[in-house]
Amino acid sequence: MNGRHVAVLMGGFSSERPVSLSSGAACADALEAEGFRVTRVDVARDVATVLSELRPDVAFNALHGPFGEDGTIQGILEYLEIPYTHSGVLASALAMDKAQAKHVAAASGIPVAEALVMDRHAFGPAHPMKTPYVVKPVCEGSSFGVVIVKEDQSHPPQVVTSGEWRYGDRIMVERYVAGRELTCGVMGDRVLGVTEIIPQGHAFYDYDSKYVKGGSQHVIPAQVSPNIYQKIQTLALKAHQAIGCRGVSRSDFRFDDRTSGEGELIWLEINTQPGMTPTSLVPEMAQHAGLGFGEFLTWMVEDASCLR
Repeated sequence: MNGRHVAVLMGGFSSERPVSLSSGAACADALEAEGFRVTRVDVARDVATVLSELRPDVAFNALHGPFGEDGTIQGILEYLEIPYTHSGVLASALAMDKAQAKHVAAASGIPVAEALVMDRHAFGPAHPMKTPYVVKPVCEGSSFGVVIVKEDQSHPPQVVTSGEWRYGDRIMVERYVAGRELTCGVMGDRVLGVTEIIPQGHAFYDYDSKYVKGGSQHVIPAQVSPNIYQKIQTLALKAHQAIGCRGVSRSDFRFDDRTSGEGELIWLEINTQPGMTPTSLVPEMAQHAGLGFGEFLTWMVEDASCLR
């Protein structure tokens, strides 16, 4: 029996609360099965007080979205001197800001799609770039607020300027890259396998594709050429290191193999808090590498630290 006290941080108050609750429950159950003493913490505004009273040996961060993966909870854990899983303050904040992460990735020689950042209220009657393009909130996850503008669309998407929009005013407009959805996890300095994601009944890998059972098919190892497979692994590790990630991360790519030659491979973004639900990608990658879920989570707990 391990006996170490692990506080699993879950829930929170971002749009991704339901996903985090699912991730957190799965992780808490698996860690208990591995012999850890686990306290489930549904994170609220008093989390600093709760954790200072609990004084766990490690905080397992199963939060998703703003506050949980943007450097905020990481700063609280640093202040409390509680070792925690995943990336630290700077890498978390940087990766959460898609525009800044893209700048760092591009400066490291990682291929990215052309993009511009603007205030959503600046959307006028004319397209901000040639169609097709994608509109994304700068600081959201789980595909919340993502809108694909097709080639034949006559005007920008009206939802972006409407009162219904709740994903912040800063948006990124990015050239749409057609092709296949590929993703690759990194575990410390070890690169995991490459997975192809094939949405089932969805136009792209949206929220339901990610979290609803049967929403997507995961093919691991991805059926691409050895050269492209290795290139994706190399770029995933390079992004992990350039942004300063620790623990586990996952980089997402688009691969357009319709063109001649090797095709176009584009890095989209890095996720410093990959999902840990039964349908999540990184646990499947770990399993493919020979690591059971409990063993994988144990590695994450042992990797936890402050000053990350």
